Parts: sequence; structure tokens; C-alpha cells
Amino acid sequence: MPSGKLLKGVAGGVLVGLPYLAPDTFGGWLLKLIDLAVDGTRGLPAAKRVAGRHLERYREADKAIDALIRLHVTLASAQGFVTNVAGGLAALIGTPANLTGIVVVQIRLVACIAHLHGYDIDDPRVRTALVMCLLGEKEVGKQVASGRLPSTPLTVATAAVADSALANQAAARVLYDILGNLATKDLAGFFLRKVPLVGGGFGAVVDAYATRQIASYARRHLVARRPLRQLV
Repeated sequence: MPSGKLLKGVAGGVLVGLPYLAPDTFGGWLLKLIDLAVDGTRGLPAAKRVAGRHLERYREADKAIDALIRLHVTLASAQGFVTNVAGGLAALIGTPANLTGIVVVQIRLVACIAHLHGYDIDDPRVRTALVMCLLGEKEVGKQVASGRLPSTPLTVATAAVADSALANQAAARVLYDILGNLATKDLAGFFLRKVPLVGGGFGAVVDAYATRQIASYARRHLVARRPLRQLV
């Protein structure tokens, strides 16, 4: 029986090998998707707007963040269900949609948290930190320990200067991990998807859990920087 790490690598190579051949290109694509998710577009409200609405409703940053996490975990669960519900070969077709959906949901949630904690989410340093948060606490720790990332999201967000190369590096790493996780999820849920609706439920649970973990990491490590009154 192969280890989880080996299974992840094999699965990633089989299902989504193309992005690994050109990580800079696909990392740049991911950064553009992240900008779109944070800035908003038609039918997708910007992170600042969503955070502002919740702050207006709940009047306290912590309560607003609690509500935002609930909302985005629900969205992640829904997209995980829809993109995995058909089962079988359709899971391969659903992978790009799953990738796009989960990135949009997770990065907008992290951006909302950062905004409510007083960070300028238009600042390129903060944007890089947001991308790093998508890796999660364990992976960030591994990348910092190995020297592939210089420091934590908080340190990057408050650095003296922005590092565009770091942004691309972090995005490529995020893409690698997300694609590998999606592929592993597809293999792990292969037999579950013999019953399509069960496969959808499996995808929903995995995406919801990952989104909640990322939100918890961002909330703890991108600490509040200024009084609430300055955000209203």
C-alpha cells in the first residue's frame, strides 16, 4: 500500500500533470484568479464589500468573521458536492471547476478576514500573504523550514518591500498542493463514486473541512492590527 505522500504525487501526475510542467505559467494564472476573487467581478462581490456587509450587520469583527466562515464553508461544501456529484470519469472533467471554485471561495474568505483585521488587501505584500495562507499552517511550516518560503504570512504581509517572485513561488506551490489534494480526493473517493450522490457528499465534506482549517490559520496568524472603528 503506497503512503499518502506517494499516492498524492502519483494522483497529481495522472490527473493534473500538465500544470507541473509549467508551474510559473500556471502560478501566474492562479494569481490572476486570486485577484479576481478578491477584487470581485459581475456576480461575485469583492472581499471588501462582503466583509463590510457582515461588519455592518454584526458590528464586531470577530462576530463578522464567524459569520463569514460559516458562509464560505457552506459555499465550499456546495461546490465540492456539485463538482464531484457525477462520479467516475466526470470527476476528471470536474477537476478544473473544483480547482477554480475552491480557490475563489477560500481566497475571498482569507481576504475578508485580513481586511477585518486591518490589512490593506490591495497591497501586493498582503496579496502574497493571502496566497500563502491557502497552503495551511502545516505546509507553510514545512516550506519555511526547508527554505523554499522565507517566513510566515504575517511577516510577508508586513515586510518592508513586496516580492513579486515570492508571490509567483507561493502561487505555484499552492497550485501544486491543491491539484494534488484534488487528485488524491478523486482516488480516495473512487469507490464512493460508484454511488454518485455519495461521491458528491465526500467532496463536500473534504472541501468544507479544508476551508475551515485555512480560515482558522488566517485568523490566528494575520493578527488584528488596528481598532475596529477604522474599518467601519
